[in-house]
Amino acid sequence: MTERPKVLVADPIAAEGVALLRRDADVEVRTGLAPDELREALRGCDALVVRSGVRVTAEALAEADRLQVIARAGTGVDNVDLDAATARGVVVVNAPRGNTIAAAEHAFALLLSLARHIPRADRSLRGGEWRRRAFMGAELRGRTLGLVGFGPIGSEMARRALAFEMRAVTHDPFVPAERVRALGAEPVELDRLYAESDFISVHTPLTAATRGMIGREQIAAMKDGVRLVNAARGGIIDEDALLEGVRSGKVAGAALDVFSTEPPGDLPLLAEERIIVTPHLAGSTAEAQERIAVDVAEQVLDVLAGRPPRYPVNAPLVPPETLEIVGPYLAVAELLGTVATQLLRGQLTTIELAFFGEIAEHDVTPLKAFAVRGLLGPISDQTVNLVNAAGIATARGWSIDEHLRASHEEFHNLIELRVGSSEARVTVSGTAHHARPGIVRINEFDIDLTPGPGAFLLVCENEDRPGMIGKLGTLLGGLDINVSAMRVGRRDARERALMVLVLDEEPDAAALALIAAMEGIASARLVRL
Repeated sequence: MTERPKVLVADPIAAEGVALLRRDADVEVRTGLAPDELREALRGCDALVVRSGVRVTAEALAEADRLQVIARAGTGVDNVDLDAATARGVVVVNAPRGNTIAAAEHAFALLLSLARHIPRADRSLRGGEWRRRAFMGAELRGRTLGLVGFGPIGSEMARRALAFEMRAVTHDPFVPAERVRALGAEPVELDRLYAESDFISVHTPLTAATRGMIGREQIAAMKDGVRLVNAARGGIIDEDALLEGVRSGKVAGAALDVFSTEPPGDLPLLAEERIIVTPHLAGSTAEAQERIAVDVAEQVLDVLAGRPPRYPVNAPLVPPETLEIVGPYLAVAELLGTVATQLLRGQLTTIELAFFGEIAEHDVTPLKAFAVRGLLGPISDQTVNLVNAAGIATARGWSIDEHLRASHEEFHNLIELRVGSSEARVTVSGTAHHARPGIVRINEFDIDLTPGPGAFLLVCENEDRPGMIGKLGTLLGGLDINVSAMRVGRRDARERALMVLVLDEEPDAAALALIAAMEGIASARLVRL
């Protein structure tokens, strides 16, 4: 008789998931384990199921001699050491879609509560008052809902808005305009979204680029009487700026399910009655928790049976013969994607990848996966790897054209990434310098640069004339921003040139505005690595 696999459930999940696992495996539910206890409990286990309470470290995995799969019952996997799991051949899966409907419904409930003053009216009536005129509401029909981000939850918000006869506009440069229109929404630039929306709901991950993206300047550009909803991530909306906007009357009301610090403690905006607050409840429904538990249970059983899971997080091992050749260029592909994303303006429309040299003779799937990871890294917290890259690209409506060339006139191996948008086209080329990723060309300018992780690149297109480098250096020095490296590329003398500076400190918006306003500077973009 074949021995049944053993599954350890180390965090509480819905009973339906546990019951499904027990059909084909022996399941032990042990929650609240200390690190030493978890390490001991993993011996002889084939699968581990966790939520966010248990940290799965390299030490915890050290003696997991039979472990095949780790299932995270939820979206993130920041409590799982992915490198350690991959090194041991352990598949990591999660349930990224389990709470999509719950989150969209909660955000829309907040929107309705704002429109009709429901929490304030409830408190008033319970306090013995009958103040009907004090809570005059607003109908949703005919109003415009602005969606900042159009991923799974944002698109579900659009569906609900259309059912209420609202107009839905959205800004998400990394969702094709055709997909947005197919779902009944209208793609617009952010400034237009702010200017035209009666309600604005945030549905973007928290990244370096989105932290504080809605602040005083953005609120000032909005309609008078706008209402804001954030059930995505705390920190996207500047809480101080929001409170000022509500108190001034510019913002009629706001509803927050998430905060920059959780629990928020003695936060001043909690005392403002025109701001509705809930304690990070968007994904907290019985149905969502059941769906998540069933999703991960099904995937655990799939992996244990030798079938591919639906939502894999980490990549399988690349064959040694392929890794030997393409391995040094994985970081190159990711670097090119990271740079291209941040240089691009407008709505992304096309992606092309060209591979030159010996790497083109091997399976370039890992290189494509790392390029997708680079493209998404600055604008998404979604984990991208060899296993899920193609599915993520397809889900976003991306079609990646691939070109293979046996040789290049200058480099032994070269990767070229070309991305097009509704406004421009960006080309970034790179290769590996002594196993370090380097950039050799940006658009038509030759640039030989090997930046390290965590660096800031200031990319300036400028007139090629005497004094430009000195003027920019003097300005940065006055701002106490240190330059660690610099490269200049040009086509012909005294025409258009490109300066790329590696900075130790990140310029703020005001500093970037000063740089862009310099005489002779055509454009200035900041790239975070």
